[in-house]
Amino acid sequence: MKTSYSFLLFLLFFTAFLNAQEVKDSIVLKREARSLLREGNELYQQEKYTDASVLFKKALEKSATYKKASYNLGNALYQQKNYKEAVPQYEVSAKSAEDKFTKAASFHNIGNAAMKQKQYQQAVDAYKNALRNNPNDDETRYNLAVAKKLLKKEKDKKDKNKDKKDDKKKDNKDKKENKDKKGDKEKNDDKGDKKKQDKKDDKQNDKKDGDKDKDQKQKKNPNDQKKNPQKQKPQKGTMTPQQIKQLLESLNNEEKKTQKKMNVQKTKGTKVKQEKDW
Repeated sequence: MKTSYSFLLFLLFFTAFLNAQEVKDSIVLKREARSLLREGNELYQQEKYTDASVLFKKALEKSATYKKASYNLGNALYQQKNYKEAVPQYEVSAKSAEDKFTKAASFHNIGNAAMKQKQYQQAVDAYKNALRNNPNDDETRYNLAVAKKLLKKEKDKKDKNKDKKDDKKKDNKDKKENKDKKGDKEKNDDKGDKKKQDKKDDKQNDKKDGDKDKDQKQKKNPNDQKKNPQKQKPQKGTMTPQQIKQLLESLNNEEKKTQKKMNVQKTKGTKVKQEKDW
């Protein structure tokens, strides 16, 4: 029983010693972190932002919850235009800050970093959070107004581009429909032309067949032309004996008529002179 009691006292003493050592180590680390932070601040004032970032990161390695180091590291990254990595540091600072002014400053810088990346909705949200913690900050209020204006402009542009895209889709659809209609019309016209051509070809074929039948009949019955000489058509520049005979008779008749007419005129035109009976 006495042994157990002694062991329990030893255990309590050892635990207290460890806790004291941890506290001592924690205090030492915080002092080292604070020293690194001061050195980093001096470099920051000299605009040596990269070197300052290195010291701020070392300070956080000594004390991960050192909120001042997070905030200052965010500022150093911001000055290097590394806005994307600066935002998480400001978020840590805003979350761990115990006073509203520090929170407001952290949210204000988150808004600034978002503005630099043209993330206007995130900027608006950050500036609003800053004003909730510090309503009297005129600079934050001004930045919020600018962020809202840029956000509206961005939305209007997106809506305009969307309308253009929709109009383009509609135009492409109309063009496709017109093209289809034109294709159908050309197809129907081709069918109509084909039908006309088929009719024309059929008519020509019928004519050829008729001429062919006629030629075959003439070859088959050559005596038919002799039986009906009046139906035979003479070739151009050639007269049949019958036509020559008729022409001669016609010329003779015309000559007789002309001679008779001249004789009549001659008789009528001659005046008989009569002597007066004095």
